[in-house]
Amino acid sequence: MRFLPTDLPGVILVEPQIYGDARGFFMETYRQERFAEAGIDLPFVQDNHSASSRGVLRGLHYQQPHPQGKLLRCIAGAIFDVAVDIRRRSPTFGRWVGYDLTAENRRQLWIPPGFAHGFCVTSERAEVVYKCTEVWRQEFDRSIRWDDPEIGIEWPFSTPTLSAKDAAAPMLAEASELPELEEASMLDTPSKRG
Repeated sequence: MRFLPTDLPGVILVEPQIYGDARGFFMETYRQERFAEAGIDLPFVQDNHSASSRGVLRGLHYQQPHPQGKLLRCIAGAIFDVAVDIRRRSPTFGRWVGYDLTAENRRQLWIPPGFAHGFCVTSERAEVVYKCTEVWRQEFDRSIRWDDPEIGIEWPFSTPTLSAKDAAAPMLAEASELPELEEASMLDTPSKRG
């Protein structure tokens, strides 16, 4: 398993080692001690599984208080997965990274607490599974507008399918209850935008 740093300190792309033969394949998706060595050392308390069709965009979501870290992978189809630093006073506040996660490349993305998350389905259908470091609580659920020009995410679709909640989400500058920098860990140095 390889842990690859991204342009946002703390966000990590995980590439599994895949063992394949005529029968199929085997891979580890999580091993606590290896993740801890890579700096991902928070307990996971909830697993989620979603299915969506082409052009569906889910996000940008975060939870505050009790921010969630998420370890996400696509087990069927393909998605464009995005993390945005929303920690006040962070040197990378408002910057983003995005990666293609597919059933074929089997990559995972670690999105630490203090970051908003969203993804867009680029295949006909996709299934996504992810582990969370905090349980989801409706009263703490927050969103940021997916097409906020100040963030400038380069999504694969200009008119995605959105939930009513995501379509009405505020811009980052107007978002309520953003996390403070000291509430989240794993900040190293400033980096360029995704």
